[in-house]
Amino acid sequence: MNDRIHELLYRNLQEVFGEGDAERRRAAIEELYTEDCVLYVPPGTFVGHDALDKFAGDLRATHPHFVYAPHGEAQALHNAGRLAWGSGPRDEVPDYTGVDVIIVRDGKIEALYVFLDSVPS
Repeated sequence: MNDRIHELLYRNLQEVFGEGDAERRRAAIEELYTEDCVLYVPPGTFVGHDALDKFAGDLRATHPHFVYAPHGEAQALHNAGRLAWGSGPRDEVPDYTGVDVIIVRDGKIEALYVFLDSVPS
């Protein structure tokens, strides 16, 4: 289970939130998330594939040139995992950082909690 949780964390970062192509992003969401998934982010709570897809697509559109990079290694514990990351222009200091925490059910992400950090200037 730990390997699957690590895979879900890394793939979610790149293939969902880092993906600019809408079709590839939607395919990844369907593969990685349960149908009744819940996304918890500072702006609110989003339920299901459609809501997640819209949120990720809208977010991506605000900074299409940003990349997401893991900071450190993913960690897994029972049916949960976490991964710290940063986002910004490639090869530059991240504009913002955060931590993703996932809850996994039947090998898919059931819930994603996104904690955002402030980046010192």
